[in-house]
Amino acid sequence: MKVLVIGGGAREHALCRSLSLDPDVTALHCAPGNAGIAEVAELHPVDQLDGEAVARLATELGAGLVVVGPEAPLVAGVADAVRAAGIPAFGPSREAAELEGSKAFAKDVMAGAGVPTARSYVCTTPEEIDEALDAFGAPYVVKDDGLAAGKGVVVTDDLAQARAHALACDRVVIEEFLDGPEVSLFAITDGTTVLPLQPAQDFKRALDDDEGPNTGGMGAYSPLPWADPKLVEEVLGTVLQPTVDELRRRGTPFSGLLYAGLAITGRGVRVIEFNARFGDPETQVVLARLRTPLAGVLLNAANGTLDDQAPLNWSDEAAVTVVVASHNYPETPRTGDPIEGLDEVAEKDAPHAYVLHAGTKRDGDAVVSAGGRVLSVTATGTDLAQARERAYAAVGRIRLDGSQHRTDIARKASQA
Repeated sequence: MKVLVIGGGAREHALCRSLSLDPDVTALHCAPGNAGIAEVAELHPVDQLDGEAVARLATELGAGLVVVGPEAPLVAGVADAVRAAGIPAFGPSREAAELEGSKAFAKDVMAGAGVPTARSYVCTTPEEIDEALDAFGAPYVVKDDGLAAGKGVVVTDDLAQARAHALACDRVVIEEFLDGPEVSLFAITDGTTVLPLQPAQDFKRALDDDEGPNTGGMGAYSPLPWADPKLVEEVLGTVLQPTVDELRRRGTPFSGLLYAGLAITGRGVRVIEFNARFGDPETQVVLARLRTPLAGVLLNAANGTLDDQAPLNWSDEAAVTVVVASHNYPETPRTGDPIEGLDEVAEKDAPHAYVLHAGTKRDGDAVVSAGGRVLSVTATGTDLAQARERAYAAVGRIRLDGSQHRTDIARKASQA
C-alpha cells in the first residue's frame, strides 16, 4: 500500500515513523512534511488546505490511503475531497470535524449524546460575556469557539484577562472550571465501531510546575500509573461511543481519530474538549507504545471495516516526550536558528530515544528552526522513570540557541 500523510509537524513525523515501520507500506509520502519526515518519506509541496490539490497529488501518487494529520485541513474538507476522488481517507468529513472546529457544536453534540461535560454558556456580546464570567466566577475558563491551534483557551483567576480574551473572539464558550488531573484518550472509529487507544497525559503550560501561558503542548507520557484500570472502558461507554452514535444519528458520521480531552473530577469523568485528529504531543508517546502495524488499522477505519480489526497489541514499556521549543514560544517564536546534536542522539540514544521534528526545515546542509515547537524528543523504557531519564539525556545533546523545554515532564507520575 502507498500512503500519503498530510501535514508537517511532530504528530505527522510520529505517524510517518510508525507507517515506515509497517511492512504493508510499500511507499510513504508526506505533504508538505519537514526536515525530519524527509528521512522516512518522500516530500511533496502542497497547500494542505486545498482539498482538490491534495486529491490530485494522491491520485498522481497512486495512494491507497491518505492520512490527514492537522485539524485545519479536516475542517476545510480535505478528507471529503480525497474520498470524492475515490481514495480512502483517514479523517472526518468537514461537517463531522466541526466537533473540533466549533466548541459550541461540540457542546450541542454532547448534550444530545448525554456525555458528561462542564456547564457552559456560548457568548457573542460583551453583556453575555460579563454575565457568564459572573455566573461561574474564578478560575475563569474562556475558549475561542473556533480553531486556535491549541492556544485558544485561557484559564485564569484574573477577571480582566479572561474578559479581554473573550472580547477578542467572535464567539466564545465560557464554562465552569473542572478540577482534577487531565487525560487524553484517542479512539479510532469508522463511524460505528470505536477502538480506543491507550491514554496519555500532556502538559499545556509553557513552564515547569504548570506555570506560564497555555501552549500547544510541551510534553506527554503514557501509560498513566495513577489512573483507574477501568478508565478506558468507562470512557468508551460514557463518552466515545455515545458521541460517535449521536453524530451518526444526525447524519454526519465521524470517521477517523476522535480525541477526548478529559478531566477526572471529584464528580467523575468530564469532557473538556473534543479534537478531530491525533493530538500533539500525545501521539508521539501513544504510537511509541503501539505494536500493531498502523496502516491496516487506519485503512479499516477509512473503509468502514473496523469491526474486522483484531485487538490492538501494546508494549508494556512506558514512553515520554519532551518538546523543545524556540525562543519566546508561545508568543512570537524566533525561527531560522540552526539545530545541532541530532546526529549525536541518533548515534548514542537509538533505538530507545529518537527525535521527531515539528517546526524544522533544511537550509543547505543545516537543519534550522521553522516554528514555535521545534522538536519532540521521545524515549521508551521499562517504566516512566527510565523513559524520562532517556528522554532528557537526549534533550541534553540538542543545541538550539534560546530554546526552552520543561524539566518536569512525567516527574510526578514516575515517582508514583
